[in-house]
Amino acid sequence: HMHPLMTAACLVALAACSGETSEAAQPQTEQSEPVEMAEQAAPDPASEPEIGDRVPEPEDNSIAAQSARDAELAERGITEIGWEELMPEGGEERIAEMYQAQMARLYSGGGIAEGSAADQAIQIGTFNVVEDMDGMKVRLPGYTVPFDYGSEAEISEFLLVPYYGACLHAPPPPPNQTVFVETADKIKLRDLSQAVWIEGTLRTKRQNSSLADAAYTIEMTGWEIYEY
Repeated sequence: HMHPLMTAACLVALAACSGETSEAAQPQTEQSEPVEMAEQAAPDPASEPEIGDRVPEPEDNSIAAQSARDAELAERGITEIGWEELMPEGGEERIAEMYQAQMARLYSGGGIAEGSAADQAIQIGTFNVVEDMDGMKVRLPGYTVPFDYGSEAEISEFLLVPYYGACLHAPPPPPNQTVFVETADKIKLRDLSQAVWIEGTLRTKRQNSSLADAAYTIEMTGWEIYEY
C-alpha cells in the first residue's frame, strides 16, 4: 500500500507532527452555519486505511465511467487531477535523494536521542510548483488534516494530503504534495479516515502552519465523499 517516498519518510521521522495551531490556522469568525463533511455510520474497521496508505483507485474506474465524469466536470470548467500532477518534472527523484541524504545524516551518529531535535517528524521536499496550474479549477482526492481536532470543531481551513495519517501519525508529505484548503463556509470533519474529493480554485500560494507547510492552496467551492 505504501508509497516509496512514504516508506523513506517513515524511516526518517520517529514521531508524529505536533505543535500549537499557528495564527494562519485559526478559523475565521462570523461564518455561516457549518457544513458537516462526513456525517455517516461508523466505518468498518476492516475497510479503514492503514497509516501511509495513499488514496485508492475508485472501484468504478472504467474508461466509460471516467469519460462520463470528465465530461460532467468539463461542463463546470473543472479538471480532475492527481497528486503526481502537482509535482514538477524531476521532483520525485529530487525528494528521494533528499530522504536518502537525511537518513545518512541521522544514522551516521549512532542513533537519535529521545526528545532531541532529530526526534520528530521531518517534512522533506521543496516548494517547487507547476506554475501553469495557478488559477485552475480542479477536483483532487485526498485525506483531510484539521488544525482543530475536536469532534464538533467548525473549521474554515485544513490540509489535504495524499496519504492517510500524514502529520498526525506519519511524517508530512513534501510541501508540493500538501495543499492548504480554505473555505468560506465552515465545515465539520467527522471522519479523518474517509477520503474526500475537494473542488475549487488551485493557487500556487505558499502557506506555513504548525502541522506542515504547503506549496499550494485551494479555495474550496465544493466537496464530496470519495467512494472506493
